[in-house]
Amino acid sequence: MATDPLRNLSGPGKPLKAEPPDAAETAGLLRTGRARLVDAGNATLSLESRFDLAYNAAHALCLAALRRQGFRPSQRYIVFQVLPHTLSLGPEVWRVLDKCHNTRNLGEYEGLLDIDERLVIGLIEATQRVDEALRANGL
Repeated sequence: MATDPLRNLSGPGKPLKAEPPDAAETAGLLRTGRARLVDAGNATLSLESRFDLAYNAAHALCLAALRRQGFRPSQRYIVFQVLPHTLSLGPEVWRVLDKCHNTRNLGEYEGLLDIDERLVIGLIEATQRVDEALRANGL
């Protein structure tokens, strides 16, 4: 993967910080992300629970991809926006995840969790694409 764009986003006042990868951290992120992704597919759970599980799965998996490249985010959302550089995934994936990040923030900070089945399914599908890309990269 290309790290030059990631290096350009790192440094004082920028959204990334260079930090050596940690295999144990990456393994833990992959394990919890994949477990949450499976649980998000459980249709007996409430839509809100499925959204939370899928969102947190997406964040863990995207963070694993970024940490593998040797960077740590200073802002939560950046792990989604750098997917073209960490896993070669395009806007059809990261825009869904970014929208869900904004939805999550409205729910967490303002109590306005406006979700529906279509959004949750889109989130799960985008997260599955992240997981597939990680597996294709040997993770």
